[in-house]
Amino acid sequence: MSAVRKEHDLLGERDVPAHEYCGIHTLRARENFRLSRLVMAPELVMAIAMVKKACCEANGELGFLTAEQAGAVSRACDEIIAGDLLGHFTLDALQGGAGTSANMNVNEVVANRALELLGKAKGDYAHVHPLDHVNLHQSTNDVYPTALRIASILALRALAEKAAQLQGELQTKEKEFAGIVYLGRTELQDAVPMTLGAQFSSFADAVGRDRWRTFKCEERLRVVNIGGTAIGTGCAAPRSYIFLVIEKLRAVTGLGLTRGENAVDQTANADAFVEAAGMIAAHAVNLQKISNDLRLMHHRRDISLPPVQAGSSIMPGKVNPVMCEAAMSAAIRVKSDCAAVVEAASLGTLQINEFLPLLGHSLLEATGILTAADAMLAAHARGITANADVCRRHVDNSTSIVAAFLPELGYEKAERLVLEYPGRAAGTFREYLEGKLGAEAVDRALSPQNLMALGYRDNR
Repeated sequence: MSAVRKEHDLLGERDVPAHEYCGIHTLRARENFRLSRLVMAPELVMAIAMVKKACCEANGELGFLTAEQAGAVSRACDEIIAGDLLGHFTLDALQGGAGTSANMNVNEVVANRALELLGKAKGDYAHVHPLDHVNLHQSTNDVYPTALRIASILALRALAEKAAQLQGELQTKEKEFAGIVYLGRTELQDAVPMTLGAQFSSFADAVGRDRWRTFKCEERLRVVNIGGTAIGTGCAAPRSYIFLVIEKLRAVTGLGLTRGENAVDQTANADAFVEAAGMIAAHAVNLQKISNDLRLMHHRRDISLPPVQAGSSIMPGKVNPVMCEAAMSAAIRVKSDCAAVVEAASLGTLQINEFLPLLGHSLLEATGILTAADAMLAAHARGITANADVCRRHVDNSTSIVAAFLPELGYEKAERLVLEYPGRAAGTFREYLEGKLGAEAVDRALSPQNLMALGYRDNR
């Protein structure tokens, strides 16, 4: 039989494996929540540890913890923040209780690791207690939302960095392809000519807006409710601690956090996360459209996507645009996660939101998926090549290029040229136009400079 220790809570006494950093609260949560194969996000666990460290430092400085207790708790938090001990946080990501189980999981691991650092036995809570010391002057209802905001800000910054890389790669292609005339398409039909560089500029600018959006997300996420305890009123926490803990948290995280002037609001309402989810969803939409457009352009052979793997188990030589498809799959999942954020936020009741664990997991998962998708697509975009001869062939063979001559011909004459074109047997439509209008006039009208000149000069 493995050694055990006795622990108790409101519901009674339980045996806990003696070697476990987790305690009775985590044990019950493991048994209760067996819903998915998802576990709490490591970045959220580390953010909770940051909050615990800040609270510990404030309580230590104010004399509510001894120097020995504060030092050990702070060191235990540092280990979690550094990514150690994460194997002890295996609770299902989908929990009831507004995050209480996650908070207690951290409280117990920190307390038992602190005891170990002090040379005490795990479970010897007379020296460092999960609630009386690690959770001192706190509630799940101010710890969890604050930690989720911290984790979200850090995740959004990582996303912005990868979005910048993707934007840079697309801008490189914009310049590289600036001189290639390309046939624009609307409703999957030939439209007016443009340049291939302009097509990539639309991709780059969309991602650029997404970068700006991720930056703007931080504005309201920086407002935290730590010190508000259960419902935002600061019940059972001394005023000196409430004003000091936010300063400690800024120092621990390196983020420009501010204490909410109305912590009742920040405790009860999760709309700041919905705003962030909306920004993330917008990026997913752009990423899905860009990826699908690249697939279509590759299909038309205007561009060639880098081959990355064999495409079929039965068709030799087949290569598929799998990276674009993977990015589209990622975007679909992200939009689903963002919808879950919206739903969870709307289901909060009165003073708290009971569904923050679902909300938090969905938001962090969405941000992480997009970050990886941006990095993947940026690397893939670097290898895109233009098939200038194919682009030219598509332009030359399309009757839609007559639109470039509307200022000189007018609609009726231009339409008549299309109707009178005898077809490919007489050569390309461009050649037909050259015969009717002159090669010089056609070259001038279909030059990259003229096509991208933002309208024509009317000399008035």
